[in-house]
Formats: sequence, C-alpha cells, structure tokens
Amino acid sequence: MKTIAALQDLVTATSLDGGPSAAELDAIELEMPVIRAEVELLDVQIMTLDRPVSEVDARRIRRARRRVMAARRDLTNRTITVPAGGAA
Repeated sequence: MKTIAALQDLVTATSLDGGPSAAELDAIELEMPVIRAEVELLDVQIMTLDRPVSEVDARRIRRARRRVMAARRDLTNRTITVPAGGAA
C-alpha cells in the first residue's frame, strides 16, 4: 500500500511548473473587462439575496447585466491580428 506522501509527490511534482505562460496572461488580460463586469453583476445579485428586490436593486441588476453583455460583445468583436508572411 502506498502512502499519501508518495502519491502527493507524483501529483504535485509536475503541476508546479512556474505559473501561466505569457500567452495565457495575455488572454486573461484580454478577457479582464468581461471578468470585471461578471464580478460586478455577482456582487449586485449577492446584495439582493437576503431582502426583497426593490426598484433600485432591479435597476442595478439590469445595468450590471447590460455591462456584462456589452463586455462580451466587445470581446467577441475584437479582431486578432495575424502576422503576415505565412506564420501561424
């Protein structure tokens, strides 16, 4: 029977390879407006969990949803430039 420590070394030895690559960080930076808008929507929804939704709360939720949709639209419409010369 193997001990937990022996199994843990096999799992964690390769998973800690230095963090995200530059391309992954660029992708996160590109999606950051969507992430911020979704967090804001979640915050507004959390505020209304323990009380009845008032008209002001309903407006906040609608605005937050619109911001999420606008951020997603902007991300979708953003074009990625491909270098010329056949490089993929």
